[in-house]
Amino acid sequence: MFTNTYIPHVGGVARSVHAFTQDLKGMGHKVLVVAPEFPEIEKLDENPDDTLRVPAIQNFNGSDFSVSIPVPFLVEHRLNQFQPDIIHSHHPYLLGDTALRAAKRRQLPLIFTHHTLYERYTHYVSKDSAVMQEFAVHLSTEYANLCTQVVAPSRSIVRLIQSRGVHTPIVEIPTGVDTEFFAGGDRHGFRRRYHIPDDAFVIGHLGRLAPEKNLVYLATAVSDCVKAIPESRFLVTGKGTSAKDIIRIFRNKGISDRLIMAGNQTGSRLADAYHAMDLFVFSSLSETQGMVLTEAMASGLPVIAIDAPGVREVVKHSENGFLLESNATEKMFADSMEHAARRPELMSRMRKAALQTAKAFAREICAQKLYALYESAAAESDRQFENAKYPDAWEKLLLAIRTEWELFSEKTKAALKTINTEGHPLDHAT
Repeated sequence: MFTNTYIPHVGGVARSVHAFTQDLKGMGHKVLVVAPEFPEIEKLDENPDDTLRVPAIQNFNGSDFSVSIPVPFLVEHRLNQFQPDIIHSHHPYLLGDTALRAAKRRQLPLIFTHHTLYERYTHYVSKDSAVMQEFAVHLSTEYANLCTQVVAPSRSIVRLIQSRGVHTPIVEIPTGVDTEFFAGGDRHGFRRRYHIPDDAFVIGHLGRLAPEKNLVYLATAVSDCVKAIPESRFLVTGKGTSAKDIIRIFRNKGISDRLIMAGNQTGSRLADAYHAMDLFVFSSLSETQGMVLTEAMASGLPVIAIDAPGVREVVKHSENGFLLESNATEKMFADSMEHAARRPELMSRMRKAALQTAKAFAREICAQKLYALYESAAAESDRQFENAKYPDAWEKLLLAIRTEWELFSEKTKAALKTINTEGHPLDHAT
């Protein structure tokens, strides 16, 4: 597996790769993760047989991401030792390019998971450039069409990337949730640690605190609700540059004492954090799958969220939470929270429905789906190359040149499509 982000980085892709890695190994398979170095990596106590870390530029452009530095000989040497049957890429650039080279030169299936709406992250490269957003869309599309199979984490993303021109076969496989782990948590212990009264109604959010998560909108809505319900609190779990915006909004409304910024939580304290909440809120429009939503529901939390790809597959309006229209105002979001908080019977019914929803996203189910995809892709690859003789040095060179040409063509096509695009909406998800 090749990924540009991995633990200890906190984010959906990192957690998804780690979860599938652990589950596949638990099924008896060998997995090698190729990922960048990150700060505090020494605390992980990683097994070098399972993970290859490549040098990286830390905190790229003020973000909490690492950008890998090309070290092809290091990766090639390790892959020759590992002898993979499948190459799985989790990004369409940087180590994604390395993954494509590795697969093409070895004549192996290349699986690509379209984790991200990349156009929502271009502000880390260029300030809200429409051209860069278009390029990000075309680049991920062209990359997907060089792969054997594409994994989409939700049905919305299947439809979206098909509409953008992905013709490679696509399979919907969400990242699973550990329902057993999130079923238990120390609610009272976590509340005591952060001085939250036992009788407080706690509205919670968990995740990376970044601009693309629409957190100014969320904090504005929650602060209005918290101000209207004196016994309520807002528990925010995570770190990121948007933390200061959340703090500022609550300070300006004179309710800083009812905001709890708990930072990143890992291990059992992650489950404790969810269980300390009564209601989970989410306003991101940039997800392909809201992993935190299924985690929250596995913890027995109703969810209030904005209708968006990866969200509508999880949140069912008036069943396990409230799914608001994409153009809902902060006041509408605040009213929905207050409506839920003041109706214990409704909250009880939605909690039961949330637990039922989480069962459909159990990790073992999702891991089995991914392995079934690997098996079918490997079998098809075996049939395709069963009569091909082992390439000699000259053929290997030609194969390497062809691979570089494909990578060059992919980026050139994306650039040309961007130049030729006349202004139109980027997001066609329905």
